[in-house]
Amino acid sequence: MTKAALPPIRITRIEVAPLFGESPKGGWSAEIKPEDSIHALIAVHTDAGLVGHGSVFTDGRLVQAGVQVLEPLWRGENALEPERVSEKLHQNTFWMGRGGTLTHTISGIDIALWDILGQATGMPVGRLLGGTYATRVLPYCSLLMEEPALMGEVVAQYRAQGFRAFKIGWGPFGRRDSYANDEAIIRAARDAAGPNNKLFVDPGASDANWPNGLKWALRTADMLANYDIGWFEEALRPDAIDDFCHLRRHSPVPIAGGEVLTRRQAFLPWLQRGAFDIIQPDVTKCGGISEQRRIAWMADDFGVKYVGHGWNTALGLAADLQLAAALPNVDLVEYIGGSPYVDGILETPFVLDSEGYLPIPESPGLGVHLSREKLARFTPDPGVLFAS
Repeated sequence: MTKAALPPIRITRIEVAPLFGESPKGGWSAEIKPEDSIHALIAVHTDAGLVGHGSVFTDGRLVQAGVQVLEPLWRGENALEPERVSEKLHQNTFWMGRGGTLTHTISGIDIALWDILGQATGMPVGRLLGGTYATRVLPYCSLLMEEPALMGEVVAQYRAQGFRAFKIGWGPFGRRDSYANDEAIIRAARDAAGPNNKLFVDPGASDANWPNGLKWALRTADMLANYDIGWFEEALRPDAIDDFCHLRRHSPVPIAGGEVLTRRQAFLPWLQRGAFDIIQPDVTKCGGISEQRRIAWMADDFGVKYVGHGWNTALGLAADLQLAAALPNVDLVEYIGGSPYVDGILETPFVLDSEGYLPIPESPGLGVHLSREKLARFTPDPGVLFAS
């Protein structure tokens, strides 16, 4: 007996909940304050009562404006067709600029639409994307760099919580005009992580007025190789494609980057020219799950490793986990250490298994559920995210 196809489920409204009050530091020159909104959650409501959730890495006020600008395009659309609807939003807003607020906003909408499709079909997003290559993945704990004496303590704290991989970034590294201090930070982190755990380094050269260039990156890469660093991320200013190509050819450690790029078209020249060993699109701003999947497969065609960057909220991490299930050879996801927007907004928080891995949720959609009560700490009206 053949089952009838699912009827369309129409989008009735999209709500935005900016997160603020406990925004974690980013190590930026203009440092994030707790009351700043740099992340926002999105809820797509439908006429069937299903609600999908997504996350956007930008100020909630911009996301609210973006949703309003896009409303004529999304209102009444079929929520069961995430890739077509998201591409419609991209294609019809090119003249307003690509890669900024609207692209970021579409990212959150797209994640939420995939969540709805999974709920409607009773399947996890990863299976809808094509299959299940993995049921768990190793998270690397993303930590701000500290001065050497404190750096080791911070890494040791999270190692004691069960993490087996670490990334240290931003902070004083590369900003003190002292190779000795930079190496002391790395030495302290490696000693605390232990010889058998993974360690990655991200100086954060996309920060405002980054002071260093190619020669600094080359010399630093040689130093990092002595500490078995798994990759050197954002070592140069984000538009310096020629320098990245040179650095990748000469660095003894793999070169990673791409978190500032949005939409697949922006990634293509970096892949064609061989700028990266590892590419790191951010699902909460590159265009969502639909776009990130295409970027990841394109990278695979070029022999470039994909590692997602959706670390900023529990929903960004949940999206990256589903992509890790749906793509081959994805062995890492980023997990920001100590962020309440990751650890403190779900009904059931993420938990490492005994070997330091994160199980990939297998329930329908993204496989996670927001907590209205917990969210009340971080947004004034969490109720807009839930069905009436």
